[in-house]
Amino acid sequence: MNGIEEFFDQEFVTMSTRIIIALILSGLIGFEREIKQHSAGFRTHILVGVSACLMMLLSIYGFTSYLNEYGDVVRFDPARIPSYVISGIGFLGAGTIIVNGMTIRGLTTAASIWAVAGLGLVVGVGMYKEAILTTIIILLSLIFLNNFEKRISKHKSLVSFQIVIDKKLELRHLFISIEKFHTKIRKLEINRDEEDEHVVFVEMEGRDSLDKTELYYSLLEVDFVKKVNEIQ
Repeated sequence: MNGIEEFFDQEFVTMSTRIIIALILSGLIGFEREIKQHSAGFRTHILVGVSACLMMLLSIYGFTSYLNEYGDVVRFDPARIPSYVISGIGFLGAGTIIVNGMTIRGLTTAASIWAVAGLGLVVGVGMYKEAILTTIIILLSLIFLNNFEKRISKHKSLVSFQIVIDKKLELRHLFISIEKFHTKIRKLEINRDEEDEHVVFVEMEGRDSLDKTELYYSLLEVDFVKKVNEIQ
């Protein structure tokens, strides 16, 4: 019985509580990412949050016996391990960022992973109220600001088309013609076909009022543009 009591001492209970809180808070954020089917979801966020909490606990409690013996001659910096956690988590966040042409996805998920690591560290040091408040703010931002962004962009539409051009064409002339319509290019791909012509794939963001027919005729008027095909 004494052995069990020694195992479940106050320090162990404190650390276990912090690990469980880190699991719950990071799991909530990961669950939101999982619902939206992002690359890093429930399990990834839990692993990051709990591991960061564990590293913080190591920094606080892991060297107690060593300090008790050599405390007079050793200087202790509990922020040293957490600083490496914060800087090192970047590689995991980078793995969630997908670059496809001119389109970049995964930045929000990468930021949430970095935030979860911070939550784990905060919980590990015992700042429960701050961690809970931060989790609520993050969840509200991920859920409601996403809907807000959709409302802002509801008057915008994506237009995708292919342009077959002669290799003699300078692309800047093509872009000048597109810019006249005050649109934003989101994706651009250039390929060479079997006839030694260039096929340019363009995905751009424009207002609902954009006259696509006028846009396509404007592109066809550019020298060395052979064909414009809309992609549904």
